[in-house]
Amino acid sequence: MPAPADTSWDRATLSDPHAQADKAQRVRDMFGAIAPRYDLNNRLHSLGRDQAWRRAAVRAAAIAPGDRVLDVACGTGDLTAAIARREPAEVIGVDFTQEMLDHAEAKRVRLPEPAASRIRYQRADAMDLPFQDASFDAVTIAFGLRNVADPSRAIVECVRVLRPAGRLVILEFTTPRFPPVRWANALYSGWIMPRTASLIARDRSGAYRYLPRSVSTFLTTEQVRQAMRDAGLEQVGSRSLTLGICACYRGVAQN
Repeated sequence: MPAPADTSWDRATLSDPHAQADKAQRVRDMFGAIAPRYDLNNRLHSLGRDQAWRRAAVRAAAIAPGDRVLDVACGTGDLTAAIARREPAEVIGVDFTQEMLDHAEAKRVRLPEPAASRIRYQRADAMDLPFQDASFDAVTIAFGLRNVADPSRAIVECVRVLRPAGRLVILEFTTPRFPPVRWANALYSGWIMPRTASLIARDRSGAYRYLPRSVSTFLTTEQVRQAMRDAGLEQVGSRSLTLGICACYRGVAQN
């Protein structure tokens, strides 16, 4: 039997991680490797801001009681749980990494009712969502768009499953425009964080070298907005968060 392919990230594959033909498998293996300490690293290395960013996404999604919501690339379920607290009829979290979903489910059962019973998790690919057209009142995707093989296709899929006037909300890291912030962020995310996060996660996959590189080589803010417009969304806009480290995008499906 041939040995499994090496899907760790090295200097060659990090030159442009989005151009790798096997990006999807690399990302799946990477998140499987770091899942046990993913939440801890998020809290520590965002200085707790990751939860504030998710609260901003929930507000942008304008969840109303009785809504049906889809959280794409849900990871360990932090955004899914935040949505569930807004009293939707149901929120489904999907991710293509089973280890992430296992942690999300373990956290779900510890949530208070009725939030816990509103959540359902299942494995699915953002580029091929297993749901009928016009199934959801809101769709969210937090820090997952740059990890799919074809971001534009993922956006089209998210729009496909939105009901008329439904909202798509995307959270994604960006490169700050203000030079001092950009330089400080590059030092922190490009040099300090990969080392400390890898130690905490005991990771040898190169995940925390990939993550900052995947931001610096990803679509610009305007390119993400254009992809949303190209997918048929209206009222497309974005809001910069935490000095431009993160952006919250929002678009509305046509009536």
